[in-house]
Amino acid sequence: MLRRLLGLSRPLYWLYEKRLLKEVKKGPMPRHLGLILDGNRRYARALGLPPTKGHEFGVQKAYEVLEWCLEMGIRTVTVWVFSTENFRRSPEEVEALMGLFVREAERMAEDHRILENQVQVRFIGRREGFSPEVRAAMERLEARTRHHQGMVLNIAMGYGGREEIVDAVKSLLLEAEERGLSPKEVAEALTAEEIGKRLYTAGLPDPDFIIRTSGEIRLSGFLLWQSAYSEFYFADVLWPEFRKIDFLRALRSYQARERRFGR
Repeated sequence: MLRRLLGLSRPLYWLYEKRLLKEVKKGPMPRHLGLILDGNRRYARALGLPPTKGHEFGVQKAYEVLEWCLEMGIRTVTVWVFSTENFRRSPEEVEALMGLFVREAERMAEDHRILENQVQVRFIGRREGFSPEVRAAMERLEARTRHHQGMVLNIAMGYGGREEIVDAVKSLLLEAEERGLSPKEVAEALTAEEIGKRLYTAGLPDPDFIIRTSGEIRLSGFLLWQSAYSEFYFADVLWPEFRKIDFLRALRSYQARERRFGR
């Protein structure tokens, strides 16, 4: 009986999604969308599988969401896939994740969606914690897509928002030392704009919309500086379960707020 009811509901679900897609396409789109991909391990545990399987499901979902972003014409997307704190996980899980990163970086370098849509891939975060093999895979993918003129896709790996701000300030201080500036001169010249120029996302618009899956209602350090004026959407579903209709609902929420505040 339940299967029959689910079967009957599919056409209604499809029609609703189609109508929602048409509605959302008429509205403003975020210039820069941030995505916190949360819930892979919980999804795997719910299925009685090891955490690494959850990450594999999460990778496939990321490709789907990339296609949705391309369809909606979103020009800049930042996805957070591995934080600085993730290095504290078990050696087995970290090793499996590193292997997955290398495999997917090589795959993305030849992926028709990346090439046909001229997606420029950038990695943001601290790279010194990664093996030479992982760093080389990052560099190959960046070099392969460097001259692309379509969407900018930032992949945050070895990323932490506090670390990003620290790195920006360090960069500013080192540059000041090279120019022979005194601490007082540095302090007098220090502005939010100068720090912004040295963030990992320098040259790109700040994210105006950030989505986090899994029901967690917090940023956990994601783009701390850049998200000062962002809109947020916290989806209850785990990342591998994030459907297109969830994505469209999130965008509709963003558009409603934009209309409300006259932006």
